Amino acid sequence: MIVIQSPRLQLIQFQMMDAQEVFGCITPAIAKFMPWEPPSWSERECLGMASLEDADSVSPELGLWLKESAHGQGFGREVVAALVEWGHATLGKGSFVYPVAVQNAASRRIAEKLHGEIIGNRTNPKYDSIVYRIPFYESPYSS
Repeated sequence: MIVIQSPRLQLIQFQMMDAQEVFGCITPAIAKFMPWEPPSWSERECLGMASLEDADSVSPELGLWLKESAHGQGFGREVVAALVEWGHATLGKGSFVYPVAVQNAASRRIAEKLHGEIIGNRTNPKYDSIVYRIPFYESPYSS
């Protein structure tokens, strides 16, 4: 199982036994900036989900959602920075693609604070996206 650590978070590979807790966190407000609709259904509290897709590509794609109660605490930037660091150290990748909804200012700030630059746009049925390229750099979360 893949485990990625940051100062405050432990990112673990999604397992089906986590589905009920994870999907229970997805509200309509969270799903607003996801290309799919929400499903109808402590210490290890699930704050959300992150993804690293197309690991064999030159710049794998990152994705993230956090439940509403976790917003505004810096977790998003911490997760994306940890994924970038892990992807560089483990996969040897120098950059990552991070698409975010045009209207999702918080996710856009994540990309910009991590030195992301706009490389394109995407359109899907729910919203338009800006696509950022986030380069690897020595992050403040490096050990």
